[in-house]
Amino acid sequence: MKKLIFITLFFISALIFSQTKGKVIKINDGDTVIVLLAGNRQETLRLAEVDCPENSQAFGKNAKQFTGTQVFGKTVTFYSLGKDRYGRTVAGIFYDGDKYLSKEIIKAGFGWWYFKASKNTELLKLQNEAKTKKLGLWADRYAFSPWDFRKEKNKK
Repeated sequence: MKKLIFITLFFISALIFSQTKGKVIKINDGDTVIVLLAGNRQETLRLAEVDCPENSQAFGKNAKQFTGTQVFGKTVTFYSLGKDRYGRTVAGIFYDGDKYLSKEIIKAGFGWWYFKASKNTELLKLQNEAKTKKLGLWADRYAFSPWDFRKEKNKK
């Protein structure tokens, strides 16, 4: 009986914490990519822990370009954390060995640490360093968070 319980728990944890590989075939915006999985199945991934400017927002195209230079055409490993309200898979994406894409975006100044859905305060430190160095969007002293941008857009 103990062996059966152990095997069941092992498979459940393997499903929850499993990693998947896919080739990045499209960059929708700074924090959303499409990967091609085995069997020619596509999946839209929304990056965990980061929120980038919208494409129509200042620095939105820069964030999209940065993400593209980091992962477009590469095989990445990702960990699914669930689905967002749009049905996209929220995922932590790793590439080039051990680089964490959300961290690299924040470090380069092309996204905000998404504190509403993350407890990773290392990302806050990296964001503050990018602000101090005026990297990426932080060169604009009036940088406007994407969540505030979306809220304003929805008021119209």
